[in-house]
Amino acid sequence: MRELRINGNDAGQRLDRFVGKAVPLLPESLLQKYIRLKRIKLNGKGAKRDSRLAAGDTVQLYINDEFFEKPREENAWLKVGTPRLRIVYEDENLLLADKEPGVLCHSAGAWEYNTLIAHIQAYMARSGQWQPRDEASFAPALCNRIDRNTGGIVIAAKNAPALRVLNDKIRDREIEKFYLCAVRGRPSPAAGRLENFLFKDAATNQVYVKKKPEPGAKSAVTEYRTLCSKGELTLLECRLLTGRTHQIRVQMAHAGWPLLGDGKYGSERFNRDFGEKRQALYSYKLRFDFPTDAGPLNYLRGREFRVEKVDFAEKYFGLETLDF
Repeated sequence: MRELRINGNDAGQRLDRFVGKAVPLLPESLLQKYIRLKRIKLNGKGAKRDSRLAAGDTVQLYINDEFFEKPREENAWLKVGTPRLRIVYEDENLLLADKEPGVLCHSAGAWEYNTLIAHIQAYMARSGQWQPRDEASFAPALCNRIDRNTGGIVIAAKNAPALRVLNDKIRDREIEKFYLCAVRGRPSPAAGRLENFLFKDAATNQVYVKKKPEPGAKSAVTEYRTLCSKGELTLLECRLLTGRTHQIRVQMAHAGWPLLGDGKYGSERFNRDFGEKRQALYSYKLRFDFPTDAGPLNYLRGREFRVEKVDFAEKYFGLETLDF
């Protein structure tokens, strides 16, 4: 049990609002439940959630110790109410999640609990697949990341052996990743390969194309093919042969076919005409090639997974399914 004394700065607040600020890891749904069950008391007695606090009052909290920890990336899942996930595939070793555009994979700077990894960990903890108190160090982890405003498949490892294998396979390019993007214009040729060097300015998070190797610039290779065109837009499938920051976005813009909605490398006027504020880019398919031994994940060799739909492919090209 923890007891908190109300001072002058805290006075006048509702009970539930005060507890929500004092114990930021406690999910709102549990907070309200604990007030109803009288596991949160005011001056030793049960109270309503909208009870107003006065200086000198005491609030008794009969809740688990983990909710009193300092908020950080590792315990952000505790704050998640009902996990929101779009699961493409799941087994005892891994989970493939279809991340929505606008969702962070991990916290960016300041502590943030509404991230993809927090929702995955909350889902696993509450479904009994992960017991945080029984683990000395392991927690479910993401094996790849995609930008906040890009949607698509992200791989999460459920155990340490799977995490080691998946990290190795991603590093060795044994997992194929395919993206859909809507670009301005008609790429010529209709299918091809973009190959150059990319330099990232860490201070501005801006990436620049370099024609020749130079310090800090890394090789980048993307294969693309045209799927269909409509009006001013073309839908492309891109296959990444390297995994550089903003690779598809900056290479397409450099080639003269900027992504629809890309505020960093695209056309502001063009994006405004379509009313798009997020880049039309989606990691829609991946394939586990595994030409070498994958240990406990050998059963995945040759398997391919894809999302059911991509909003901009349907909105601008009328594609309700992704059977390419």
